[in-house]
Amino acid sequence: MELKSLRCFIHLSETLHFAKTAEAMHTSAPTLSRMIKRLEDEAGCVLLERDNRSVVLTEAGMQFLAFARQTLDAWQSFKQDTQTTGKALKGQLKVFCSVTACYSHIPPILARVSQTYPNIEILLETGAASLAMHKIADGSVDIALSARPEHLANNMAFHTIDNIPFSLIGPSSDCEIGRKLSSQAPDWQSIPFIMADAGLTRSRSDKWFRAHHIKPNIYATVAGHEAIVSMVALGCGIGLAPDIVIANSPVRDKVKKLEAGADLEPFELGVCCLHKHLVEPLVAAFWQEVISIGSELSQYQAS
Repeated sequence: MELKSLRCFIHLSETLHFAKTAEAMHTSAPTLSRMIKRLEDEAGCVLLERDNRSVVLTEAGMQFLAFARQTLDAWQSFKQDTQTTGKALKGQLKVFCSVTACYSHIPPILARVSQTYPNIEILLETGAASLAMHKIADGSVDIALSARPEHLANNMAFHTIDNIPFSLIGPSSDCEIGRKLSSQAPDWQSIPFIMADAGLTRSRSDKWFRAHHIKPNIYATVAGHEAIVSMVALGCGIGLAPDIVIANSPVRDKVKKLEAGADLEPFELGVCCLHKHLVEPLVAAFWQEVISIGSELSQYQAS
């Protein structure tokens, strides 16, 4: 049995969707179907009941799933045991983080990893913070620097490295929005908001609106915290954004923090991956370096 076939079977058992697994595992649906058929032929039993509408694991399929996971875990343990030094570890590791994290947290982590494991090639992908969990789940990245979601999936591992406050910001220029904010009791209903389209910032914003009984006047919804800060700086409205995004924005001097009360919860920033990948040597190495660098991240932020 090929290890790739076992990995595809495990992924398919989680998605129960041939097209999604084929895309995530970088293969075609017909090829994936042939892989599963070959596994069933080798196992001598039906592993998946499938029709045009659904895919379901059979009882034998559930037993085979346990076997597949144990086999891959044993293989990863073997590789880890035989690569005992940092220099022996080599290969590519796909890492995802937000644009802001590239400035605020990733540099000291990558410096440590490259020093300890010079033969690991880091493929760094950046994008909207709300995409992190999806990219881990579909297998397009191995590990991510991400905010802890309000509901962490059971198959996800997460380790907190920092707590990041949120702030309500408005334009610092003399504009229509600025004049409305200068009132002792701003009419929040009349002030346009720049909203995150998804993710933790969106849920935090919704909670803040409910706490203050505000029906937001939404000017725009955007993907990415950086866009919120930029649009606020242009005088398009006000918005909620993480402090590290504000501090690292090139337009930070054009926005100002507003009084928002005590209703804005900070979020936990951390390293995240699928539990099953923690046994993989490259992922485990990166994970341990992030954990060990904790105090240095605070010093890096202060500098």
